[in-house]
Amino acid sequence: MNDALRGTTGLELRRARGPQSRRAGDAETDAARPGRRRRLAPPQPGDRLVEAPAFILCSLRSGSTLLRVILNSHSQIAAPHEFHLRHVAVRYTSKWADKAMLARGLDPRALEYLLWDRILHRELLRSGKDHIVVKTPNDVFNADRIVECWPDARFVFLLRHPAAIARSRASLRPTVDEKKNSERIRRYCEALERARKKHPGHTVRYEDLTSDPRAVTQGLCEFLGVPWEQEMLDYGRFDHGQFGAGLGDWKAKIQTGRIQPPAPLPKAEDVPPALRPVAAAWGYLPREEQAPSSALEAARP
Repeated sequence: MNDALRGTTGLELRRARGPQSRRAGDAETDAARPGRRRRLAPPQPGDRLVEAPAFILCSLRSGSTLLRVILNSHSQIAAPHEFHLRHVAVRYTSKWADKAMLARGLDPRALEYLLWDRILHRELLRSGKDHIVVKTPNDVFNADRIVECWPDARFVFLLRHPAAIARSRASLRPTVDEKKNSERIRRYCEALERARKKHPGHTVRYEDLTSDPRAVTQGLCEFLGVPWEQEMLDYGRFDHGQFGAGLGDWKAKIQTGRIQPPAPLPKAEDVPPALRPVAAAWGYLPREEQAPSSALEAARP
């Protein structure tokens, strides 16, 4: 029975289980037809509808939802809830679709990028605004692919004291083992540090954003190429879409509509060992007190 009689569509969009599942599929295809695949070509004219999208790269529980609703309050900036593009993938379900797309210079990765761009473009059109800022914490593991998709992409690096991040996540998940919690935050923070070393961008500290939002947002607007607007600091006046798990912070604090001063920083002795290297690298601990981890050392030029 041929594919048409089976009812396959030839091309299927799917939510990937993760980067490994997608790569495994690509690897199997490559092995079956050696020499057919080639290095991904840069975007061709018309491939990208969104120009210079900005991405907030950050850890979990670092204040990214606050930053996004502040930016979304700007008349020219659309900053919607999370996209999770890293887990939005494309695969072929027949060899004919594969052959047809390849004849057009499109492998699954190139098609994924067309899809990613179309998703952002749709969101931008619906907003009626001129610029889009994307925030999804797991994008910190996806920075290289973002640049591959949009060579003109811009990055905002959002830092927060790593121990404060761990403390915030523990308050949401009190049953999570403290060591596992620290290790998870460490992976995000180290990925963020690698991205900062590899790609240009604009750095924002959560503690500065919440203590001096005017100065921080003025710097952000300059980086994004838009005029600063006072209304950004009163984000509660605007509709920012749904708050909920998987879309961003949903706790009572973000829903007050007010920027609130930061909590006191954790004491040096309260910083978990796994987080001390990155805390030192970001200036939250004296660098001489803590030798950098191998991962952070590798991130430095």
